[in-house]
Amino acid sequence: MNKYLNRLMIIILSATLLNGCGFRLKGDYQLPASLKQLHLQSPDQYGELTRLVKNKLRRYQVTLGDDPKLPVLQLDNDRLERGTLSLFSSGQVAEYELTYHLEYRLIHQDQQPQTFTIKLRRDYLDDPRSAQAKSREMELMLKEMRLQAAEQIVRQLSKLQ
Repeated sequence: MNKYLNRLMIIILSATLLNGCGFRLKGDYQLPASLKQLHLQSPDQYGELTRLVKNKLRRYQVTLGDDPKLPVLQLDNDRLERGTLSLFSSGQVAEYELTYHLEYRLIHQDQQPQTFTIKLRRDYLDDPRSAQAKSREMELMLKEMRLQAAEQIVRQLSKLQ
């Protein structure tokens, strides 16, 4: 009985300390009550990024609506830039750096818009002998970067008051 009580006290103490220091499980975000209903605007309403952001917001019980009085989450065009990192001795590109850019705004009625920028980087090895496989790898990498951007949007929104 005494061992049980000691273990229970250790668990309670550990949980209290973790909660007190702000520890949260990855992906466990609390959005402010003012953002529980949003209007999402995007240049590509059926694009992959818009779909991923909608799914993330719904996961955190955000209702998406069309009411003009709702706060607006406005996604701008996302873009992918590719820069050379290294070359083969033959002069062909061996490695690229992919940079994914996304800018978005949160617009509350009667307030100045808040603008946020997301910039993600990945290294990408290029083998000219397997161009088709590399094309598929590039698509998967872009999808992963968009998913990470959607997660960052929710994380940044959860930090707002």
